[in-house]
Amino acid sequence: MVEMDEKKKKGENKRKHTGESTDARPKKKKDVEDGRGKRLDPTSVGYFRRVDDRLKESFEDDEMKEMFVENVLSEVKGQAALVASDSTASVTLQHLLPLCRLDQVAEVLKEMAGETGSDIKTVACSHCSSHVVESAIRQMSRWSESSESEEGDSSGPLETQVLCLSRVVRENCAEFIKHLHGTHVVRTLLHVMAGCIGPPRTTAQPAPRDRHVIPQLTDFEIPTSFWYEFKELSESLMANVNLSVTHTVASAVFQTMLTVCHRKRPKLCKQLLKRIMEFLSGCSSAPGVSPLLVFLKDQAASHLVEKVIELSPKVLLRDIYKNHLESHLVDLALHPIANFIIQRLTAATAKYKMFVKLFDELVEGVEAILASNHMGVIVQMAESCAESGERQEELMRCLLSAFHCNEPGSRHTSCLPLFLSLLTYEVYYQSDTAEGGIDPQIPLKASVMCYHGSRLLQALCKFKERSLLLSSLRTLSPDDLLTLATGSVGSHVLQALITSSSDKGRGKILKRLQGQYVPMACSRSGSRTLEAIWNSASVTHRQSIAEELVPSENQLRSDQFARHVWAKFALSHFSHRRTHWLEIQSGESKKRKMFSDILE
Repeated sequence: MVEMDEKKKKGENKRKHTGESTDARPKKKKDVEDGRGKRLDPTSVGYFRRVDDRLKESFEDDEMKEMFVENVLSEVKGQAALVASDSTASVTLQHLLPLCRLDQVAEVLKEMAGETGSDIKTVACSHCSSHVVESAIRQMSRWSESSESEEGDSSGPLETQVLCLSRVVRENCAEFIKHLHGTHVVRTLLHVMAGCIGPPRTTAQPAPRDRHVIPQLTDFEIPTSFWYEFKELSESLMANVNLSVTHTVASAVFQTMLTVCHRKRPKLCKQLLKRIMEFLSGCSSAPGVSPLLVFLKDQAASHLVEKVIELSPKVLLRDIYKNHLESHLVDLALHPIANFIIQRLTAATAKYKMFVKLFDELVEGVEAILASNHMGVIVQMAESCAESGERQEELMRCLLSAFHCNEPGSRHTSCLPLFLSLLTYEVYYQSDTAEGGIDPQIPLKASVMCYHGSRLLQALCKFKERSLLLSSLRTLSPDDLLTLATGSVGSHVLQALITSSSDKGRGKILKRLQGQYVPMACSRSGSRTLEAIWNSASVTHRQSIAEELVPSENQLRSDQFARHVWAKFALSHFSHRRTHWLEIQSGESKKRKMFSDILE
């Protein structure tokens, strides 16, 4: 058990605990509004810090866990709002609530709301306690399993408290959705009411590679009352739809509402999408100018429009294009904000016939779009062409022309390094003239390979006709192929080319890679490329790769990347029991081919 440490540290010059007041300045109005006017005493802060440390450890059994939780909740009782508003204790409370029974969670939430329930507004809009409120209502995801094991009304006291919170939000909707912290509570409430939640919100900044990853949602059963309350909550939000286009924080709430509706309430989602579009297109604007064109270029409103386009059905997409965006696509693609809307529209229409009209309008401005460096639009055009199977030849011709490698025909073989670096022929080969004096053997450099160029080539690899890319790949020297295979962006291109090729075409590429497998295995990106090659290779090609790697056993087994290659390829087994190794690889190849035929 964690016990209260009642010994107070002596000395006035010692560092104060978090949350301890060190001056006598008057409290600011903002501090009071955010719940920062009061602080836990240092002894309590130390107690909750030790509780948090204990929660990181495992418990001997469920009985010990329950006793621990009850002990901590006894310390929280009577001061739940104060504990939740402390920067240290609030984190502890967030970690504790998932271990509590739902009735215990309800008691904490009820105490924070106060006798009348009106205090929940202050708590939910506080910097620290808003996280606690979110953690509490997220526990409704355990409702179905708890309703079977707990006695009494299956809806439970926590259901009542969540409904009370929703009613307070409806009564103060505008204030909640404009508040920096309150908006997160509303978004979590929408998820819980709909019956799907994502990972909990954290204060830590996400890693760069995870910033654009869409969080995975988990579905769960909800009480019947939530079904009706969600409709009421969405109506209250729609009454304040004007805030969605003027306030960035409020816009995020509407995006969340549409996302969860699309997943759990598709009919309601279509209604909301239609109403939002009616509002956006009904706003006043300059004569002859669609109001939607103004919103597309606005920082706050554009995010909502992007979500609307992403989730819209075919009929609404056709209406948006025909009545608002037709003949304006190129201008919007050149705009620093609106170009993201064009990317979303191009992606959303890829599975419909109307994509051809969008493409024919956009392709006229490809060079201008490239000059504006809005490569996301070009990449999305390529990906949509690959998905729809339409206008692939036209886009390839347009790209060859834009990068100045269409005429004469001998320049076609330079398309891969040009697309990968997003440089024109003259710039890449450092020549101002179109004729003579150009050395086509300039080595490929990792420094010129770029992310969007890699994305573009990966999309082009999905086209029906890839002969130009493969011909360009065959002109690369072995050193260039190694640079491509070991580059952080180039490696994805080589993987896409190899895995999308036929067995015959794959064999030609692997033949040119011979002699490069050891340095590839010893590279971070190269080792992953080698694994991708291995997974798509035939038994004969696998044997050839293994024969090249085995002589360098000591180097491979001592390298931080290559040692994983050695283990995954079972090269020790290949060295000592080759016949058995071949039998295993043949069996895996047959299974892979069988499943591939089924999927096709």
